Amino acid sequence: MTASLLASSASASSSRLFASATRFTAASSARRSYASGVATAPAGSQPPVTQTEAPAPQPATLHLKTGQSFPGRSFGAPRSVFGETVFTTSITSYTESLTDPSYQGQLLAFTQPLMGNYGVPNNFTGESPVEHPKDVDVGAMLESNRLQAAGIIVSNLSERFSHYLARESLSTWAARHNVPGISGIDTRALTTLLRDQGSTLGAIKVGDGHEQPPSQDSYVDPMAENLIARVSTTKPYTVHPVGGASAARVHLALLDFGCKANILRSLLRCGASVTVLPWNYDFNAVRDSFDGLFLSNGPGSPYSIPEAIDTVKKAIDEWRRPIFGICMGNQIIGLAAGLKAYRMKFGNRGHNQPVVALASVGTSVRAGRVYITSQNHGYALEYTHGARPGDEGAWPKGWIPWFVNANDGSIEGIKSTPDSGKAVWAAQFHPEHAGGPEDCAGMFEDFVAQVEYAKQSRRVEQGGNFASSTSSASAGGVPAELLGELPRGQPQDVLGSSGSISVAA
Repeated sequence: MTASLLASSASASSSRLFASATRFTAASSARRSYASGVATAPAGSQPPVTQTEAPAPQPATLHLKTGQSFPGRSFGAPRSVFGETVFTTSITSYTESLTDPSYQGQLLAFTQPLMGNYGVPNNFTGESPVEHPKDVDVGAMLESNRLQAAGIIVSNLSERFSHYLARESLSTWAARHNVPGISGIDTRALTTLLRDQGSTLGAIKVGDGHEQPPSQDSYVDPMAENLIARVSTTKPYTVHPVGGASAARVHLALLDFGCKANILRSLLRCGASVTVLPWNYDFNAVRDSFDGLFLSNGPGSPYSIPEAIDTVKKAIDEWRRPIFGICMGNQIIGLAAGLKAYRMKFGNRGHNQPVVALASVGTSVRAGRVYITSQNHGYALEYTHGARPGDEGAWPKGWIPWFVNANDGSIEGIKSTPDSGKAVWAAQFHPEHAGGPEDCAGMFEDFVAQVEYAKQSRRVEQGGNFASSTSSASAGGVPAELLGELPRGQPQDVLGSSGSISVAA
């Protein structure tokens, strides 16, 4: 009997060892190999690679307008560039950060010391080696169809990368999009400097003469420009959830100030059709065609687009349908409500920012709770805590703060009060994450549910400011010129290691 048990045990052990060896072999076959710096995906899933080598590094220097210089080595496009030098505390998701339109015009320094170790995936949904869900096909796997930051600053750059979706190195990707980077600098010292003196204008100089600082009057402040006009769509287009327009719960208009792709994905997943409008579109001329309004994130100063502030103010004052704003959208709503905005010392950028909810909304936000959020902004709304009504800085009637930052106390969101007759929410952070924590992702479902409830209410309430159901978006009231197809990335010629190459995203 003992011999039988031993034999049975040995057989079971052999089976486990065989299964373990099989798993190890399968895992080994899926591991990445390295050839010319490009990782190889498992058979049958390898994405196309347009370029196998990044341009050779050159001596480079990061110069700050305040006089400090940081020598290093270039990567990406071998050219010099100006911008606002800012830092992010994000540990991962450099691909999402660099394609976020809110980083337009900025030299982005990563506090995480190692960047590029998992490469860059194929950004086209149609060419991705992984089937992209149809309900979230918004034209890009990342947050836009191009690299948005003006320059990249890292401590250590990894040219060798490993990820089954990786298509190319960070350096090659940056070169294809004509964006320069600098590595080998002390990013801890740089971050401490920016934290103490504030975000600073800077320049990455590459090649001959890189040691020589630019003249003071040659530095360019991107915040003085209308960066939103650079990143907003120029033509309206509409996207629908699974099942098409007929399956949509609601139809939203979205004013595009530089919308991240995951905002659209989040709304589509909640069953909304979304018509994306240019930042300066006359929304109020077509507002009754939609069930609600969404205001996206975007780069730069909210004061650079006074037309949008006026448009949103008119909608808030006259239109009684739900409105939700994120990041730049939060600031535009605040200015439209009568608050002021200010330029922060160094902003909040990263995927680890705690906010405290001051009011409960829907099922996703509870007053008193702390939520960890993804953020990217250099402006915030002003307020005077405890100010008496009528005092300068006091809250306008009908509005309350919704979130505050647990680190610096800055406003992280506002909302209309129940007695105001409005349903307006605004969050300074990014509940759609990508990258970052998903603590507040449920805010999208709460908003769509609020829009759906208001839509149903209009079917029985025909008076006041509520439009009849026959003019709602779901009834086919959206003008045909707003129903264009989703724009796709277009090929562009950019500098590569062997001259000019044609790429798409």
